[in-house]
Amino acid sequence: MAIAEWRRQLSLGKVSARELTQEKLSRIKDLDQTLHSFLEVTSDRALADADRIDEARAAGQELPPLAGIPFAIKDNLCTRGIKTTCASRMLADFLPPYESTVSQRLWNSGAVLLGKTNLDEFAMGSSTETSAFGSTLNPWNIKKVPGGSSGGSAAAVASGQCMAALGSDTGGSIRQPASFCGVVGLKPTYGRVSRWGLIAFASSLDQVGPFTSSVSDAAEVLQVIAGSDPKDSTCLNIPVPNYSDSLNDSISGLRIGLIKECFDQEGLSKSVKDSVLEAANCLETLGAELTEVSCPRFNDGIATYYVIAPSEASANLARYDGVKYGYRSEASEDLAIMTARSRAEGFGSEVQRRILIGTYALSAGYVDAYYRKAQQVRTLIRRDFEAAFTKVDILLTPTAPTTAFSAGAHADDPLSMYLSDLLTIPANLAGIPAISLPCGFDQTGLPIGLQLIGNVLDEQRLLRVAYQYEKAVNVMGSSPSGEFIP
Repeated sequence: MAIAEWRRQLSLGKVSARELTQEKLSRIKDLDQTLHSFLEVTSDRALADADRIDEARAAGQELPPLAGIPFAIKDNLCTRGIKTTCASRMLADFLPPYESTVSQRLWNSGAVLLGKTNLDEFAMGSSTETSAFGSTLNPWNIKKVPGGSSGGSAAAVASGQCMAALGSDTGGSIRQPASFCGVVGLKPTYGRVSRWGLIAFASSLDQVGPFTSSVSDAAEVLQVIAGSDPKDSTCLNIPVPNYSDSLNDSISGLRIGLIKECFDQEGLSKSVKDSVLEAANCLETLGAELTEVSCPRFNDGIATYYVIAPSEASANLARYDGVKYGYRSEASEDLAIMTARSRAEGFGSEVQRRILIGTYALSAGYVDAYYRKAQQVRTLIRRDFEAAFTKVDILLTPTAPTTAFSAGAHADDPLSMYLSDLLTIPANLAGIPAISLPCGFDQTGLPIGLQLIGNVLDEQRLLRVAYQYEKAVNVMGSSPSGEFIP
């Protein structure tokens, strides 16, 4: 059921928050030994939170919008007094003394914390295989990856271990796993949601967003977590509209642009292309006007990203030096050697690779050739989007070139792994909102994701188009049975 229906059931007393929470905790116990979606399960807190909701309802108090809804949180969002590890040995024992803004807003709205979900180490990866604590598996087929870096959150929602989850999206880390796991994943406009308490990877790209089983649920969660935050100087001080209000409005007359460069990709799977084009035709039958548009520098996004993101990561991760907090090597009393060994032992290979790339790109003699040039191309990519939005209201692409790939398929080929984010990265570089939702299945029964991209702060229209498509097609209502999901 959607969150709104659960809320109705709770308010009528047909189900209690404790019963709902216990059902999810039971499902985690049954499934997560195989899927490994969670790094930490907070059973005692979850039941205590649920009991408080039930007590408030019994006392006749007005319940907040997400009262009793069981949530999972990606383990790079700080939760006070609860381990926040970034799936890294470097932060294996870190207990934050403060709460992230987005998670605090969830708790204020009555949400129940089930636990912290697995991710690629420091959110660097596209398969949730770089976690220092083991990989997450795709609930549709446990031989496949769930995508990344927010694969734990996506798999938890897809397998029914929680009703919704939060993730972070730096280059597609919400949308790509949403596509691989057959759920809805939303990356808001940069600055629409506070990043305070999100452990930084690439500060100019990171954005927090929800995973849900439906578009209406995504609108409800965004409603709670969006808004200005004086603790985050990059957070926009702009009123938050009611995202659920216009979901049922017609999309007749809306102009939807198919980005030409996305459908000409050499590595684009035929089943993905066919399914996404069929989704576009469905939107046309709902009254939208389809047109082809060009974003000439769209495919330059991946090269641009893999200069900017590692450069920012090399600066952000410099704080983990074995001195102030985090993992410390005891191998030497010499400060320089201790710092070097702490970083070598505390960080995994993918994190080390990106730190080295970023440090090189920012080094004397190369900063102009690489970092500054990448920032110039980033501006051109944003201008391409601005030009496209003078002709259309929404842009449409596949979310990922393929469905979920096999575990270990790209273990020795990081460049192939990077290409799985080819279609999601440009929206991050431009700072614009985008959503992935299921639009079909390939011949093996794995879900395919449709990506819709909106203009700056146009989440309301983006959600309306997604909702109208979801309602018309009901893809997940006729989904094939996976090899694992019971």
